[in-house]
Amino acid sequence: MHLKPEETKAVALRMKRAHGHLASVIRMLEEGAECEDVVTQLAAVSKAISRSGFALVSTGMQKCVTEGEDVDVARLEKVFLSLA
Repeated sequence: MHLKPEETKAVALRMKRAHGHLASVIRMLEEGAECEDVVTQLAAVSKAISRSGFALVSTGMQKCVTEGEDVDVARLEKVFLSLA
């Protein structure tokens, strides 16, 4: 399934924020920040990236339902489970 850029704009924005957040975490690590603080922020980045994946799958599923596209259920399940 192909998604158009306008269909994934919100997901791309979320991922860009996570990218910036990750750069901040790297900077914290390089500057010798407390380990606990770095791990906390790294966990936040990881969660943001995971949510981006789920949002992308959700967008694709919505498109299939609203546009009546044929869905390869096994393939969709494989993509979804790859996020687990």
